[in-house]
Amino acid sequence: MSLPRHSDPIVAIATAPGRGAVGMVRVSGRGLQELVLALCGRALKPREATYTPFLDATGQAIDHGLALYFVAPNSFTGEEVLELQAHGGPVVLQLLLTRCLQAGAEPGPGGSARLAHLRVALPGEFSERAFLNDKIDLAQAEAIADLIDASTEAAARSASRSLAGAFSQEIHQLRDALIHLRMLVEATLDFPEEDIDFLRQADAQGQLDRLETNLATVMARAQQGALLREGITVVIAGQPNAGKSSLLNALAGAELAIVTAIPGTTRDKVQQTIQIEGVPVHVIDTAGLRESEDEVEKIGIEHAWDAIAQADAVLFLHDLTRIGQVAYQNDDATIAHTIAQKITSRVPVIGVWNKLDAATAAVLPDGLQLSARTGAGLDALRQKLLQVAGWQSGSEGVFMARERHVRALQQTRDHLKQAQSHLTSQAQALDLLAEELRLAQAALGEITGEFTSDDLLGVIFSSFCIGK
Repeated sequence: MSLPRHSDPIVAIATAPGRGAVGMVRVSGRGLQELVLALCGRALKPREATYTPFLDATGQAIDHGLALYFVAPNSFTGEEVLELQAHGGPVVLQLLLTRCLQAGAEPGPGGSARLAHLRVALPGEFSERAFLNDKIDLAQAEAIADLIDASTEAAARSASRSLAGAFSQEIHQLRDALIHLRMLVEATLDFPEEDIDFLRQADAQGQLDRLETNLATVMARAQQGALLREGITVVIAGQPNAGKSSLLNALAGAELAIVTAIPGTTRDKVQQTIQIEGVPVHVIDTAGLRESEDEVEKIGIEHAWDAIAQADAVLFLHDLTRIGQVAYQNDDATIAHTIAQKITSRVPVIGVWNKLDAATAAVLPDGLQLSARTGAGLDALRQKLLQVAGWQSGSEGVFMARERHVRALQQTRDHLKQAQSHLTSQAQALDLLAEELRLAQAALGEITGEFTSDDLLGVIFSSFCIGK
């Protein structure tokens, strides 16, 4: 799995761009002692913060700050690590980064470069090395990026649990149970002459049943974690002047979209992410759906249909003040028919009736009724959105998960189902049973990185920040 670039020493600014009180430059590699001497003018005690000047090529101080030196393997990356904590001005940090690269290329006491091949780190390369050096597994590495990117408190707590190894521990327990069951099946295959029914005596059926039960529990929690990370995309659709922009503003608690009584005011998509019980909900307001000769409005309506086709859920907004108007009801029916053609049956369409505060009808239609102007009914809508998203309120111990984790768990489940059918055939299908269990273990291994291609690693770590 190791590539040639993994042996290069790397350096990067490890704090966010911009000005701050403190900024950090981080170096990781082998044989950093001479670089430490060049930058700090002295040796450093491992794992002890030392206040020191950071020296340029002439011995003058670029800045004064804290230097920390970590000896392999007792560091985040598993290699030697030097961290320079300076004042957080972008010019200062860039000077330190440049000085590190310069000092690495300068000849040391032996005449060769102090730190040959020192280069600027790629995005996520520090975390990638921590993974490759067995300091963290792949799920924990991904949790680092998820913790940084968390948009809600619930997402941050879940990512922290994954980083601490909660998700990995669940996967390892499933893997260990699979390995034990595989051992029994392989023993039966390897010693067919033995008059011992290994599988029956070891309760292989019970072990497989428990595996499926435990897997279902992990899958449920992983799906909740994936929802915390990804959220859902909800598109507000309907005829002009149904109150779509008003509803977006009410849900967001801010005047994001222009609201007027003029039909066709909204010409293009307006998007805002809101939080409902910690779940990110990406709400998209769209242009009113109708026939139009206005070229700009027609483009906005096309964008609206494109957004509907990609939505996780659609809020089909109706106007309570226009109940009984035949033309309006016919247009609504046409829109409903087109929505059904644009989306799959798995995408829920939630009927919502707006303008409850102005309704005059004696009998109100079925469905959610609300007033975007007064806020009446908004809480019921929020709970409905959580329901269609599959969020279980009050979920405890949820760990952060990604869509690839959920897919791997689904593959594991499918292989275990096949294993169940082969187990009932006993000796006639033990080789197939053994293969399905092997494939199930491989699917679990993709989550923690035990069976992972370099291409997948490149995709995962390239999405990280530089310096992590």
